[in-house]
Amino acid sequence: MALMPEMPAAEPSFNLPRFGAARTAIGKVLFWRYRLFEQRRHDAVVLERIGDFSLLVMPGVLNPRLTRSGEFFASQLSAGVVPRGTDVLDMGTGTGVCAIAATRHACRVVAVDINPAAVRCARINALLNHLEDRIEVTEGDLFAPVQGRRFDIVLFNPPFIRGTPRNDADRAWRSTDVAERFAAGLAGHLTPSGFGLVVLSTYGDAARFVRHFRGCGFDLTVVAVRTFVNEQLTLLRLQQPPDSRRAR
Repeated sequence: MALMPEMPAAEPSFNLPRFGAARTAIGKVLFWRYRLFEQRRHDAVVLERIGDFSLLVMPGVLNPRLTRSGEFFASQLSAGVVPRGTDVLDMGTGTGVCAIAATRHACRVVAVDINPAAVRCARINALLNHLEDRIEVTEGDLFAPVQGRRFDIVLFNPPFIRGTPRNDADRAWRSTDVAERFAAGLAGHLTPSGFGLVVLSTYGDAARFVRHFRGCGFDLTVVAVRTFVNEQLTLLRLQQPPDSRRAR
């Protein structure tokens, strides 16, 4: 099981904060607290409560409560963010936490993950929450399993850190090219009025994602921000300008 990696510095763009020495020190304390006391929750089957639904977390799949970004993302998927009746793609679904949250308002959700353990976990959670008829879970790399399909909303909680993953579980933390490939493939899988929702963190190289999103012509809007003592999470909405959408 991949351990939580050491925190790299974020690039100072898109108003991403640089935390001072005190916050960095506290962050290291929290990291070692995780290593010593909470890692066991990643190494065993545990049942978590996220919002108003239960979530089974299996070994080899990131716990959305411990890593915070999944729980934060799911908490933002209100009716104002996910219009009723939409078709949603949840990229890198993990436990399925965002896919399940999106079904409160979406018509149907397709959940994709490259990690076979995550695919099994998400399918179990769809069954656990009686949503197996509204959540389609499939295994594959980014948009490969949904070629030729378009969605009103694409959700993505990406691997924040640039690097080579050590195993399938570590793909949730690290990638060498996910930012580039996701940005390049997103427009081709959106409906004319569709948009992406991506959560970024100062824990990793968020500025790299922003550069690629802008380089592919997306307008970026901040939907929500949550600041912790050693990390800031930002939920971005990605949408192409009207002229680009009409061209599709």
